[in-house]
Amino acid sequence: MLRALIPLAVFVLIGLVLWSGIGKDPRILESQLIGQPAPAFSAPELRDPNRTHNNASLTGKPYLLNVFASWCPTCRVEHPILARYARENGLRLVGLNWKDESAAALQWLQRFGDPYADILYDPSGRIGIDFGVTAAPESFVIGADGVVLYKHIGALTEDDMQNKVMPLIQGGSP
Repeated sequence: MLRALIPLAVFVLIGLVLWSGIGKDPRILESQLIGQPAPAFSAPELRDPNRTHNNASLTGKPYLLNVFASWCPTCRVEHPILARYARENGLRLVGLNWKDESAAALQWLQRFGDPYADILYDPSGRIGIDFGVTAAPESFVIGADGVVLYKHIGALTEDDMQNKVMPLIQGGSP
């Protein structure tokens, strides 16, 4: 009798696992950083390697940390949106140039425009690893106190900017 219930138990267990995933967006990966201080970093400024950025130099005002690279085609998609929000909405945009060559990154910025207040240069990808970056583009809203408020994987859209990023930057919630 007990033996006959094993297949039923396995079926119910598989059904519960599958049911728990219904309605969830597979592109959303919860970040362990949400609600935590941003990982400690120190990085040269892409445009001026003699300047260095770290956590302390960026705190005091909320910002969007945008991971980008010249080799990233999707970064081109979101770039005009980010540039417009930096220009028209006062978005403090900080770049993280990830796993890139500095000359290629500078050429990319010259070609497509440079909306960044600051750009961290991370050619080895170490800072990206600490932030849990899996691919460019990714973006993080960092509060004035240096706490990670939001992580977005992939290109940011107009809807993402209006309904998620800007409310957090302006001190509200999405």
